[in-house]
Amino acid sequence: MHIIKSLMYFGSLSTMTLALAACNQGNNSQAGSSSEAAGNGDGITVTIGTVNPLTGPLTHWGVDSANGIKMAIEDANAKKLVWDGKPVTFKLISEDDIADPRIATQMADRLVDAKVSAVVGHFTTSTAMPASLIYNTAGIPHITYSVTGAKFTQQGLDNVYRVIANDSQQAKGMAKFAVDKLGMKTFVIAHDKGAYGEGLATDFAKEAEKLGAKMLSTEYTTATSTEFGSMATAIKTKQPDFVLYGGMDAQAGPLAKEMRRQGVKAKFMGSDGIKSDELIKLMGPIDDVYASTAGSTTDKMNGYKDFSDRYQKEFKQPIVSFAPYAYDATNVIIAAMEQAKSSDPAKYKSFIKQTNLQGVTGPIAFDDKGDLKESAQTLYIVKDGKWEVVQ
Repeated sequence: MHIIKSLMYFGSLSTMTLALAACNQGNNSQAGSSSEAAGNGDGITVTIGTVNPLTGPLTHWGVDSANGIKMAIEDANAKKLVWDGKPVTFKLISEDDIADPRIATQMADRLVDAKVSAVVGHFTTSTAMPASLIYNTAGIPHITYSVTGAKFTQQGLDNVYRVIANDSQQAKGMAKFAVDKLGMKTFVIAHDKGAYGEGLATDFAKEAEKLGAKMLSTEYTTATSTEFGSMATAIKTKQPDFVLYGGMDAQAGPLAKEMRRQGVKAKFMGSDGIKSDELIKLMGPIDDVYASTAGSTTDKMNGYKDFSDRYQKEFKQPIVSFAPYAYDATNVIIAAMEQAKSSDPAKYKSFIKQTNLQGVTGPIAFDDKGDLKESAQTLYIVKDGKWEVVQ
């Protein structure tokens, strides 16, 4: 049985500010009614929802992201906004979907029932896509910070956004690097059958074949697999010089380790889902492991050092990866609300489309699908137990 956790949080502490906002009068939409109704008393309360894997194998990613969202809520409340003579408070409802699509839809229904004014999350493409349909039906804007699966913004929905590059954009750069820099001539793609993993692997294969590389086979696992002996054996029989894995670190680490144990010398690459310290722990000291991330290096991110210092001071641990993206995504929503002077989605959603924000992670502006107009990409290699930038 899955354990489902729920957390309600009222932010209060902060030392930084961005363009932040809140809500005011009337309730013309289902999603905005809870927040607007809260303004009938002594103050106005704006409710934002988030869903992350707070338990399970992706906990390290989910907690990190939720922390970034919490910091944005704290910053908003530190502004001590007063509208229509009433103080404004931002409230965060945080749910746990364990990175399970079935649980994700249950959590989405829960947030709709709570009448949140916006949702920041989910963490994976496989959870975000079915949840986005529920939010769209309810008229709730949905923004993500880690979902790179290209299909997320190709569903024909007008309520979805992301503050990170998609996998179609990344796949081109990954394939070009593999062919031009690593000399890839033959390759195997492997993935966990999820929307993110399969999408990344498929896009990479298409781009690599355009560049003259030959795909030898496709191997499959699942997002819950723990045994990779047969998969590594299948890859070994093909003798590729490169393996592209689409999926998360929980499976990529043991797979890479098993490949090396069986004598497979092929270079190994994934994208954001494997670029973590957890991967290094799971696979041990292995050479020729690469990862692509949809973003700039931290030294090129505006305000990253200050954000990182604040994060470590508050949570007593370093940033895993997506906390600054989650922080920026939350601030996009709050800034749009401020411009509209309302948390009613019908009133503020048009301002999301007009976003022109300098976030911690870089400039944020959206195209007509909800993707970033401009995005960066960075490639890393594991050396001496650490990730190092290679391009």
